[in-house]
Amino acid sequence: MLNPDNALTIAVPVSAPVRLVVRKARRHDIESLNALINALAAHHGDTATNNPARLENDLFGEMPWATAFVAETAGEIVGYALIYPVYRATEGERGIDLHQLYVMPQHRGAGVGRHLLAKVKAFASASGCAHVSVSAATGNFAAYKFYEGHGFKARPVTGMRFNAAL
Repeated sequence: MLNPDNALTIAVPVSAPVRLVVRKARRHDIESLNALINALAAHHGDTATNNPARLENDLFGEMPWATAFVAETAGEIVGYALIYPVYRATEGERGIDLHQLYVMPQHRGAGVGRHLLAKVKAFASASGCAHVSVSAATGNFAAYKFYEGHGFKARPVTGMRFNAAL
């Protein structure tokens, strides 16, 4: 069984040889991870309302709610994937939802996203999951192409989803 805490180390060809490490996030990554979450929100024209303390609790608290993997090169976190478990009761099927995948603009095209996605899939498989799901914003054709190129198939959306504030 795969230990998600083990780092996946991959040499990524770019202008100069760079060592890329994809690993499970650690507590000392919270500030960097929070900054990247804010960058993704800004990229989509949103404002993130999360904060480092809440993020730390959700990843490492008494009842962890999500898991994050980070891509690090030269001591800098340059991307992340944030996942959480899902369950399809009718099928009795475990899955992982890839909630966010983000790579800093200057590191795109070097395979960072591909390696983060590989880590997520390996973690899901080792966890007994039957699928990984992901969504992309309407009109985000680059994301559609990326996910379809990695074996994801578009599924029709049926019905409405509802939320109730607590």
